[in-house]
Order: sequence, then C-alpha cells, then structure tokens
Amino acid sequence: MDNYNFDTLSEAVNTLTQEGYKEDFEAEDDCIKALYSKKEYQPNELIILASYRFEGMTNPSDQATVFAIRASDGTHGTLVMSNSAEHNQNVDLIQKIPYHKK
Repeated sequence: MDNYNFDTLSEAVNTLTQEGYKEDFEAEDDCIKALYSKKEYQPNELIILASYRFEGMTNPSDQATVFAIRASDGTHGTLVMSNSAEHNQNVDLIQKIPYHKK
C-alpha cells in the first residue's frame, strides 16, 4: 500500500475508496460490521494495512483515525474512529485487529 500524506479525513477516505477500499466498517458490540454488505467479522478475520491520524484544528476532541482494512474474504474498506468521548465505536474490538507486518 502506498504511504499517503493526507491533509483531511475526507481526502483520506475519498482516496482510499478510489483505491478499492469500498466497504465502510464499524465496530459494534461483538463484531466489526461491513455496512454495505452487512457481513460481520471478528478482529482475527481482518488486518489493518495502514492508518492515518487527523488532529482537530481548533479542538483536540476533533481527532480521528482512519484505518485501511482488508478482510480474510478479500473485502477492502475503511473504518473511521473518532477519538472524542462521544463516539460509538467499540475501541477494544478495534484494538484487537492486527496490523500488517511489513
């Protein structure tokens, strides 16, 4: 995967989508769900290929991370995790997804 240097979260998601990361993943209570296909995955069925962190310009709670993910069935997508206290992602589940070793 190319090592990108994105300025904004939307630029990252748009570029990754164009690169084939078409699915949107979301960490629910007991699985990582692919929102378009409705498939459900466990963390060991996924691998993080890259991650990109974004800082809020005026408010530190505006921080977010976008993960480029590949599933064991070949599905590619992104997962966006807000670092604010008001996000609805299961952070513990996300942290169990292994990173790709280069």
